[in-house]
Amino acid sequence: MAKCKTDCIERPLSLVFEKLGRVVGRHPCLFLLLALFVAAVFGAGFIFLHEREANDIEDQFTPINGPAKLERAIVVENFPQSEEFSQLRLASDGTYASLIITDLHGGNILNEAAFNDIIELDRQVKSISTGNTFEKLCAKTKGRCMSNAILDIINYSTTEIVSSNITYPMNNGTFLGTTIGGVEPNSSKLTSAKAVRLFYFLDEKKTKENPYWLDGFLNLLSNYTEQKTSSNVHVSYFTSISRQNEFETNSDSVIPLFSITYFLAITISILSCLRLDCVRTKVWVATFGVVSAGMAVLASFGLLLFCGMPFAMTVATAPFLILGVGVDDMFVMISCWQKSEVNKDVEIRLAETYKEAAVSITITTLTDVLAFYIGLMTPFRSVQSFCMYTSTALLFCYIFNITFFGACLALNGRREKGNRHGLTCMKVPEATGDGGGCSVGGAYDKNTLKEFEMPVNSFFKNYYGPFLTRVWVKTLVCLIYVGYLAVSIYGCFQMQEGLDLKHLAADESYVGSYYDKEDGFFSDFGPNVMLVIKDKEFQYWNPTARDSLDLCLESFQNLKVTHSGISPVSWLSEYMQFGLNFGFSLNNEAQFKSHLTAFLNQSGFSQDVNFTNNTIHASRMFIQTVNIHTAIDEKNMLAVFRETAENCGNLQPPVDLIVYHPAFIYFDQYAVIISNTIQNLVVATCAMLVISLLLIPNPLCSLWVTFAIASVIVGVAGFMALWDVSLDSVSMINLVICIGFSVDFSAHISYAFVSSEKSSANEKATDAINKLGYPIIQGAVSTIAGVVVLAAAKSYIFRTFFKIMFLVILFGAIHGIVFIPVFLTFLSTCSSSREKNKPNHSEPSDKSEQRVKAAVIENVWCADPDCP
Repeated sequence: MAKCKTDCIERPLSLVFEKLGRVVGRHPCLFLLLALFVAAVFGAGFIFLHEREANDIEDQFTPINGPAKLERAIVVENFPQSEEFSQLRLASDGTYASLIITDLHGGNILNEAAFNDIIELDRQVKSISTGNTFEKLCAKTKGRCMSNAILDIINYSTTEIVSSNITYPMNNGTFLGTTIGGVEPNSSKLTSAKAVRLFYFLDEKKTKENPYWLDGFLNLLSNYTEQKTSSNVHVSYFTSISRQNEFETNSDSVIPLFSITYFLAITISILSCLRLDCVRTKVWVATFGVVSAGMAVLASFGLLLFCGMPFAMTVATAPFLILGVGVDDMFVMISCWQKSEVNKDVEIRLAETYKEAAVSITITTLTDVLAFYIGLMTPFRSVQSFCMYTSTALLFCYIFNITFFGACLALNGRREKGNRHGLTCMKVPEATGDGGGCSVGGAYDKNTLKEFEMPVNSFFKNYYGPFLTRVWVKTLVCLIYVGYLAVSIYGCFQMQEGLDLKHLAADESYVGSYYDKEDGFFSDFGPNVMLVIKDKEFQYWNPTARDSLDLCLESFQNLKVTHSGISPVSWLSEYMQFGLNFGFSLNNEAQFKSHLTAFLNQSGFSQDVNFTNNTIHASRMFIQTVNIHTAIDEKNMLAVFRETAENCGNLQPPVDLIVYHPAFIYFDQYAVIISNTIQNLVVATCAMLVISLLLIPNPLCSLWVTFAIASVIVGVAGFMALWDVSLDSVSMINLVICIGFSVDFSAHISYAFVSSEKSSANEKATDAINKLGYPIIQGAVSTIAGVVVLAAAKSYIFRTFFKIMFLVILFGAIHGIVFIPVFLTFLSTCSSSREKNKPNHSEPSDKSEQRVKAAVIENVWCADPDCP
């Protein structure tokens, strides 16, 4: 039944391709020009590239329907932005510039010399004028620009920094945890610190003027070192637009690498197809194979840009991958062409080439495209954009391989048929043996009527295959595999989650320096989290309800990630104290509401209560978090806060609240990254299992293919963690790729093993390696060559792509030519399956039919991991 299913898929596809090959071979110029026309027309879509660029970090690298985005909507709806600025109450990061100032030699920053420089730098920043001064643009409180607490405390006097009795982290009701960093632990009196941070907030409503001032700030600070050679401090700087600006310019860093990549691809292709025989060499064919992959990128990207598909920066890595895959398919076509008889007409040779290559490149395209389309299930738009562009490009690569490249192969066949020189196309005398040179060529094997085999193929047949199937070698391979698996599993448990925002900027960017200083000196205190009571039916005046709320707040304060020494910022607590001070009871609704407006206006809590139409629609309080040093701390903090909020809803009476901070928008990735990655991997692996069952005539061997996929995934995941790559939306893309590429190697080697006519398992393994050993190496090298230049990129995103692709191809190839052949020799079921399926009678009724089938079986895996 399995074999029937395979024939039902393989045979019709081969026949269709055979007919297509005849047509292309008969009219190569038509298909050549048609492909060029399609690429040119669709490529015109690149005029929309700038319009389609989608580089918004929040939109691209945070979950589409993340809980924090819904929580932010509730906050914005109930607490609209006030004219009175409050950093604590911002629903977004705000519009600002910031400085982190450290001692030049890493010492105590709290000294007069350092603060002389700090105060002077503050003066220069406030003096920036870009048509508008800071005074006109700044965010104001009570009519004055929002100032920096530490400078207010010392009254802009350098001598006060030493003589003032400053307490930490609270100083006279002012929180200094985000202003002073690197303070000695367990020290309430501030005597020593490593860093000072200053903020300059602008009015968010002035959207047109603010970017100019922020650019002026960046210009000032970028030249600060040259201006102040005698400075006592080191300054790191940042603005609210820095991360976005640096991210948008990041993709420009890889543009010069495209030319290097295509040069590498053409070089490797030419070397792989180069022969000493000046007629049989396929230099031009190899070159146009690379051009075909480039046309696929041009046409597919242009078409999607025409259709309005957003172009995320992650898509910039796709052409490198497409080039590798396209060159690999080119090797399939050339390999199968070389298996055809040289004395036949070109259209017949091309028909035979297409027939043999049909299932091969179709399986490769199907598995890779399916893996990418499954990636569309992810909630990250950057991943969706990458998967859509890459999958479409792979489809065009497939189409151009069987049209444009097929036409090039036919034209090259006509040149060979006329025994013309591979470079000059001048007719040369025919060579008589396996050799040639500049003046003669066109040699072929007179016995098989085919081109001579390349010497490298004999290595796998005569040396590597027999060596691998020795008992002691197989034992050693099993031990190596156990070690590989052990290291991989260990690495999986070391994996970090989440995308560090500093990685969105280039390595040498000032953004990275600022984030490093922030992590080093200001991670003792985390976000000041907003607790929003969204239940408008909550009875604040009811003592029982207040007790329930107090119990809820107490549960938050008892968390390990909160600081017990800092009380929550609570309007309700202050209001209750207000009632006690003025001698009226707030335990009934009328009294509670009648004094509320006056209290809110006097106390500065007016932004914390949505009190309209005599109804409290929502209110909010704030609680400080501590010791948020790593991504794991961020993940755990978010999880425990949301869990505590959910528990508050189970109290009697219930307290229906949400927790929110602008940073939670990015922390949300931790909640979905692992589950979504596992979901994509499981779905894709199951899909590949189905494909394997359809195309490999042995269910047990199909399960081994699935095992190989899982093995490669575990290896890539484990080793990428050991290579300092975190699990984030960028690496998630590559793990999805991992499935498609691991199928390319494992499924084909398994099918070659099952299809072999050899009698023993060892002979079957040797036969499979003989047919696929060099092509696997060829395909792996071509794919790695497509991405290797990304190792030199100055961006984490592009280097991560290289690292994981390198691991995917490396482990996939090792499984294909080492692990899987050895493991298959242990399966007597696989090795004997075809023997059991042979007919019982000794003489077949149709000997010619038997010969045809045998020829198909023998040639179906011609010379590439992707050749059927």
